[in-house]
Amino acid sequence: MKLLVISATCILCVVLAGCGAPKTVERIETDTTIDLSGEWNDTDSRLVSEAMITDCLNHPWIGQHTARSRGEKPVVIVGAIRNRSAEHIAIPTFVNDIERAFINSGLVSLVASANERGNLRDEKEDQSMFATQESTKEMGRELGADYMLMGQINTIEDREGGKQVTFYQVDLTLTDIESNQKIWLGQKKIKKFIQRKRAAF
Repeated sequence: MKLLVISATCILCVVLAGCGAPKTVERIETDTTIDLSGEWNDTDSRLVSEAMITDCLNHPWIGQHTARSRGEKPVVIVGAIRNRSAEHIAIPTFVNDIERAFINSGLVSLVASANERGNLRDEKEDQSMFATQESTKEMGRELGADYMLMGQINTIEDREGGKQVTFYQVDLTLTDIESNQKIWLGQKKIKKFIQRKRAAF
């Protein structure tokens, strides 16, 4: 009898699971803001990168560099951006958003990261062996960076019952590669309040 009850319960669970509402998928604009979990998302990445790079490029260092270099744009490289938070954050996406903001400004030249340079050097070495002499790109012609951007993302979480406050702090530093002088310190803060309602039975 007990086995019959267990079997009937299992069958009922399967039937009820199969009767759930069908899943729907809707395509939306990529710049639409939707917060489902309350965690860091694509909107945070885009807005933070744009705001911080705008701030970076509106400081005296860029004018001072242009004056010293007789009008040449500063050359920037994006270094390590570290996730020190308690959640998963897609750092490569954030780095791409930062690089896009730099390039779209038209105020700086951006060079490839260390990993990207390795691939490019491999390609030039390959060209030296297999490409025509006229089309081969030479070694030793790379543009050296003047400044490196580095930073980190930290979070603080406060929870009680079904309520949660998540505080994000993004710190970025632009450093003169030759002198190791920090020439810009940027900071952006985000605070999110998340309330989870208990399921009604």
